[in-house]
Amino acid sequence: MSMNVVERIDNLVKVRHVLASVFDKRGLEAFIPELIRINPEIKIFSTGGTYKKIKEILKDTADSCLTQVSDYTGQPETQGGLVKTLDFKIYLGLLTETYNDAHNDDIQRTGSVHIDMTLCNLYPFKDTISKEGVTVEMARGNIDIGGPCMIRASAKNYIRVASVVDPSDYTAILSEMRSNNGSISLGLRYHLAQKAFDHTAVYDRTIADFMGSRTIDEMAACYTF
Repeated sequence: MSMNVVERIDNLVKVRHVLASVFDKRGLEAFIPELIRINPEIKIFSTGGTYKKIKEILKDTADSCLTQVSDYTGQPETQGGLVKTLDFKIYLGLLTETYNDAHNDDIQRTGSVHIDMTLCNLYPFKDTISKEGVTVEMARGNIDIGGPCMIRASAKNYIRVASVVDPSDYTAILSEMRSNNGSISLGLRYHLAQKAFDHTAVYDRTIADFMGSRTIDEMAACYTF
């Protein structure tokens, strides 16, 4: 039997730490304040435009619960946002298991936290390639790496993490948290994971289809050798 097989989990997991990086910001105005109302001790880690949006929503109370990912990891974002969430502390927080002593030792050793919920959805690659005059290089430059990794990691660990890609799920999440003292059930986490993997599958399929529609000569024409 694999040493990675998990034998003990919790049905209800309380949401204490949230990682947020979304293209689709619909519903955040209602969702974020209600999360904090349900659990005033929630901490939110965020990047870029999502950080600015949440800070705008929370106003004067933002400093007590909102942290930039770069401040949490100790690594500044690279130029142009090339690398923001691809960090050991982030993925340790997403992939660790509640009842794994070695994982918990790593959390303590690195000063990390268990991340219980991710809010992440991707800029539609179809919109990128639909723009007039788009080149292969422009399309390549708009392929998101950190977002799909974050979604997949949290969805893989649905035994502990809620991976939220669709704003239409905010209402159900809040309803369940109100009923369960700020916790989310395994059933809902599993449902969210299914949607998360579908989200990244559609994204990757769109990229693969675009690359398949272009010849190597068309791609090479974008570059100087």
